[in-house]
Amino acid sequence: MTHALVLGAISLIVTVVAGWPTIWFLRQRNVSKEIYEYLRAPVEGSAGDAPTLAPERHAAKAGRPTMGGIFLLAGVLATTLAGNLFGRYSVGLPLVVMGSLALLGGIDDFGSLRGREQWALNKRVKLVAFIAIGAATAYALYDLLDLRRVHIPFEGSHDIGGLYLLVALGVIVVTAGGVAVTDGLDGLVAGTSAIAFAAYGAIALLQEQTYLGAFCFTVTGASLGFLWHNSHPAAVFMGDIGALALGGGLAVAAFMTGHWLVLPLIGIVFLAEGASSYVQIGYFKLTGGKRIFRMAPLHHHFEELGWSEVQVVQRFWIVGALGAIIGIALAMEV
Repeated sequence: MTHALVLGAISLIVTVVAGWPTIWFLRQRNVSKEIYEYLRAPVEGSAGDAPTLAPERHAAKAGRPTMGGIFLLAGVLATTLAGNLFGRYSVGLPLVVMGSLALLGGIDDFGSLRGREQWALNKRVKLVAFIAIGAATAYALYDLLDLRRVHIPFEGSHDIGGLYLLVALGVIVVTAGGVAVTDGLDGLVAGTSAIAFAAYGAIALLQEQTYLGAFCFTVTGASLGFLWHNSHPAAVFMGDIGALALGGGLAVAAFMTGHWLVLPLIGIVFLAEGASSYVQIGYFKLTGGKRIFRMAPLHHHFEELGWSEVQVVQRFWIVGALGAIIGIALAMEV
């Protein structure tokens, strides 16, 4: 436990320090998105005819640097190397998955920058690459680590055989996508990710998976370090380079503990955010333009109800913490 917490603290400090020169560099290189990325992002699959408008006060965010997730990942990698955790299955797999998704997210981020639209990643290509990474990860969990069991609270552990592959693929893709969707308000995804990784870090340590637990707390520290720069008003945005990586890493940690059934609780904010977007899109198409939420994803809906950005973020943190507490409690009942 002490080792894990120390690594978390080191990761936090490293990420905070790495943030200053990185943000300066991103500003100098004008690594920012057009204003419409925040005000008039079209509903996915709607051919641009159904805009999902962010609140007008978000106009002030235009021009702020994005792709800040790069120094979060640098903090994780540096601390992992310093803690001599690299090369072990319990750390190697989630780190490789995070790196792969960060590369995919970084390419996508680059194509969305001002003046670089010609480099934009085709949505179909992105989806295929996303699924391919998820499938490779599921296979690694199933074959290399021989993980085929699920821990069911109050019931025990059960081997689900080949079904594990399909479940793992689905959960990895959905979790990474949900975290990416959550990255829409200052401090939201960093805070909720810190909570979720801390929860799985605690579960791993309770299972005596020392290295996995240490890695989870390393990511927790890096997320908090990123929050130093991303808290309202944010000096930098994470971008898909960080959000996809965090989502993939969280899903892998959940499967490596065997307690992926409690992931919807521990990652309740990510689940709600992702589901709200898909439900909104589906309902819009089925009804010819009607919406369930005032705005999707869910954090914008609450802003439209009159909550301030800080209120939404802090209350979502509380919900995330509650889900994490319940998730840990259920994990202990196997």
